[in-house]
Parts: sequence; C-alpha cells; structure tokens
Amino acid sequence: MCTPASIAKHPIHPMLVVLPMGLWVFSLFADLFFAAGRGDVWEDVAFYTMGGGIAGALIAAVPGLIDFFSLKERGTRRLAIYHMIVNLAATAIFAVNLYLRFAQPQLGLVPVGLSIIGLVLIGSGGWFGGELVYVRGVGVDPPAPQRRNAPELRQIRGGRARRIV
Repeated sequence: MCTPASIAKHPIHPMLVVLPMGLWVFSLFADLFFAAGRGDVWEDVAFYTMGGGIAGALIAAVPGLIDFFSLKERGTRRLAIYHMIVNLAATAIFAVNLYLRFAQPQLGLVPVGLSIIGLVLIGSGGWFGGELVYVRGVGVDPPAPQRRNAPELRQIRGGRARRIV
C-alpha cells in the first residue's frame, strides 16, 4: 500500500523520524557528558538538541497523520494509534524536560531520567512503526510481477531452439 504522504513513491514520515530520534539520543549523551563534568557547554548542547528533536518530531508527525487517515484495515489502524500515542507521549516528556531545564536549571539528574524514559518510549513507538511497515506492509508498494527465472530460448538455423543463459 503506497502512502499518500510520499515523494516519488518514498514515504516521507520514515525519512523525517530519524532526525528527532538522533537529536534526542545525542541530547542524552550531552547530559551524561555534562553530569560527568566534561564542561558546561554540554548542558547547552543537550538543551538545543532536545528542542530540535521536539521540532523535528512535530514536523514528522504531519505526514504520519496523513498516512494514518489513509489506513482502512481495523487492526492496522489500531496499531497505528498505539504508535501515535506512544510517540506523542515521548514528545510530551521531552517537551516537559525542555521546559524544566528552562524554568529550573538546577534539577540534578531529573533531566537525564526524563530523557531515558522518553527514549524508551521512542524505542517502543519505533517497534510499533516497524510492525506497521515490515509486518503489515504500510507504506510498501507491492513489487511488479516478475517473470520466472526460466532461460530464454532463441531460434537458430535449422529450426532448433538453443538455450541462452
């Protein structure tokens, strides 16, 4: 099933989700570097990569929502709802995390804990997304029918056919 939110038969949603996931993972690493005393710059890096991840998640959600509304099969639609809820919950956790960093900068390891919870949710949401694509075929166009791998025959002199490999 080809999705309506695609460019040249390539679904947009999976192209965009890697950005927030990568930024949020990097944000956690920056937090860990900051907690290990590697420098104050890592606190700023964690803050801005988390904000970029939130923006990227909201951008990726738009084609995901378009794809969601194109789903007709009930079980697939239910799985897509789980995928959406888990990923929106993770985005909300990162948004709260970002707000707390801005409002109360001295939170200790609370931001790290929230980031870990958010990444666990993103992993779960990714599992549901993988189930949608790899098991249910959402966003996958079926391949065109192909000929069997039978060798071709070519007519030669004398009316006999010869096998060409």
